[in-house]
Amino acid sequence: MSRLGLLLAVGGLAGALLLIGQQDLSEVGGLLATAGFGLVLAALAHVPSMALNGHAWRLLLPRARRPGLGAMTANVWIRESVNGLLPVARIGGEIASYRLLRGEGVAVAPAAASLMVDMAISILSQLGFALLGLALLAWAGAGIGWGATGLGLLAGLAMAGGFILAQRADVLSRLARLLNGVAAGRFPGIAAHSARIDRMTRRIWQVRGAIAGCFLWQLAGWLAGSLEIWIALAALGYPVSIAEAVAIEAMIQALSSAAFLVPGALGLQEAGFLGLGLLLGLPAEAAAALAIARRLRDLIIFLPGLLAWVWMERRMVPQPS
Repeated sequence: MSRLGLLLAVGGLAGALLLIGQQDLSEVGGLLATAGFGLVLAALAHVPSMALNGHAWRLLLPRARRPGLGAMTANVWIRESVNGLLPVARIGGEIASYRLLRGEGVAVAPAAASLMVDMAISILSQLGFALLGLALLAWAGAGIGWGATGLGLLAGLAMAGGFILAQRADVLSRLARLLNGVAAGRFPGIAAHSARIDRMTRRIWQVRGAIAGCFLWQLAGWLAGSLEIWIALAALGYPVSIAEAVAIEAMIQALSSAAFLVPGALGLQEAGFLGLGLLLGLPAEAAAALAIARRLRDLIIFLPGLLAWVWMERRMVPQPS
């Protein structure tokens, strides 16, 4: 997977450079220079989104061993940094954040179960956010291909539904028992852990208040991410309404999730910004500058996140299973 990710990253980077290079680079550079510190503020505006997602995940954990909001925000920061910058197909970040949660004293079952439920709910909340973005685009008069959009949403619902059903059907422990049987009983620990995780997963899904709260706080996190777009475009000299910023953010996030195999959705994200700019009447140079501003966010927020991850891993005290 890492080799495939590296190949896709190289191809995506080449595509991104090609797309940006086709614009008036002097105009793009002038816009970025004019925006200046405003782009730093736009990048920092991602912090509230991470905090809201951290709180959403926190609701799924047992109250007795629930880490504080700061720790959960840091876990989300690490998760997004790993998934955003490394060729890990958006899975490595979940593994890293699980390890950090274990390092904070959360037991195996609640740590793994809460993470899996959080992932399932995030698919549903992003679908809701994407629907809102599409509605706002239609309201703004942008031409939308509803056929392809409907197929994409149905595929997303099917994936989320399948993920949730698999969690509620004890698929993890069934697979572990199968593996242990094939290996002539050499992995009894895996089967036992898997059974505990499945029991905890079912228990979490039964707490409707936590599930609803996680969904709503995640949706608030998606909406808060629109502040980055709103601030960045204002700094670039092309202010848009909050509704337009939400529409742009919703579509870019949906595109990035669909392109999960490509690290950072390189190339595809830039194409998305240019396409959305065209739909909303933004000059191509402004859309290109906005795409670069989003990459600056990766450097300002996610690159330090990778460094923090290495530091936190080194300080981690092994926890009993």
